[in-house]
Amino acid sequence: MKIEIQKKDLLGLIGRTQNIVEKRNTMPVLVNVLLETANNQLKAYATDLEVSLTDSSPAVIKEDGKVAVSAKSLFDLTKELLEGPIQLTKKDNNYLEIRQGKFLSKIVGVAAEEYPVFPTYKSENFSKIDAAEFKQMIDKTIYSVSNDETRYHLNGVFFEASDKNNVTMVATDGHRLSLIKKSFSNLTFNEKVGVIIPKKGLFEIKKLIENTVEDVYVAVEGSQFIVKCGTCVLMIRLIEGKYPNYQQFIPQKLSHKIKIPRESILSSLKKVSLLANAKSKAILLSFSSNKLEITSSNPELGDAKDELEIDYAGPELKIGFNARYIEDVLKNIEQDSVEIELNDQVSPGVLKAFGKNDYVNVVMPMRI
Repeated sequence: MKIEIQKKDLLGLIGRTQNIVEKRNTMPVLVNVLLETANNQLKAYATDLEVSLTDSSPAVIKEDGKVAVSAKSLFDLTKELLEGPIQLTKKDNNYLEIRQGKFLSKIVGVAAEEYPVFPTYKSENFSKIDAAEFKQMIDKTIYSVSNDETRYHLNGVFFEASDKNNVTMVATDGHRLSLIKKSFSNLTFNEKVGVIIPKKGLFEIKKLIENTVEDVYVAVEGSQFIVKCGTCVLMIRLIEGKYPNYQQFIPQKLSHKIKIPRESILSSLKKVSLLANAKSKAILLSFSSNKLEITSSNPELGDAKDELEIDYAGPELKIGFNARYIEDVLKNIEQDSVEIELNDQVSPGVLKAFGKNDYVNVVMPMRI
């Protein structure tokens, strides 16, 4: 392999592989990126066996070939080179020579044949999906994903396309649930789709599609969720298992509805929770006529209290929550006012933007 490629193209190509490559050394070969020439392009492959990425950039191909080298070493070295063309040449024993002007370096590589068999797909049935809307759906659910590996089916976001126009994404860790539903006009799923996308895969999708001007296309094939954006393709191995019936966790009949300014309650929570228990982040919300009092207490640190004006005319009600769970929701609501729906101090609460039902969050209460 002997090629010439612009620094900006090589840096972009290798940069997109950095979070894909396996850093835990369960398989040492996975710290590498596989480089291969094809049709005046340099193609890059990276995988951790769960998330796989392939991308390409234009290059002047002088000799075809392929080699696998450390993704981090090549990226770090490329960053320090000058703008302009860089020469890459595969040498004996799979060394990759990097040359620019008087600079010369050789990176130890491995034979391309030692790289794992890369996943492929046959599907041509891709649905076009708005990048900004898709990123927003990820942002509004990913914080509720469970990190409990014994409940592996909850370690991702449930992606459901129930008809030709609507997509629902849901995440829960057993203590809270986040659900968002959006309509799209270019979905081409042949049948109802319900799959669990792992958290790492969602982070990679988010990085791929944020700030893009390219169209984004998605498909489900077998055990893979596939995302195409420009020249880049992400293939994500889906989590096996049955996702719980999330609808049964969303309370339908709640007797108290409270309207609160979003910025005011978010600011209060941040201040009051500073003196809450570091692990539980427990705060107490005390509702009375047009007033909300937020308090925290920690024997080791002290206590804090704040008071807000709200729109509420119901009976006095006290309920404890994990402040971080409430903050996560408030940070992802764009509207000026939020709505909290409650029954009593032992039942889950529902949070959403005031007057909106497309983004719903359920939070379990805490005993304080």
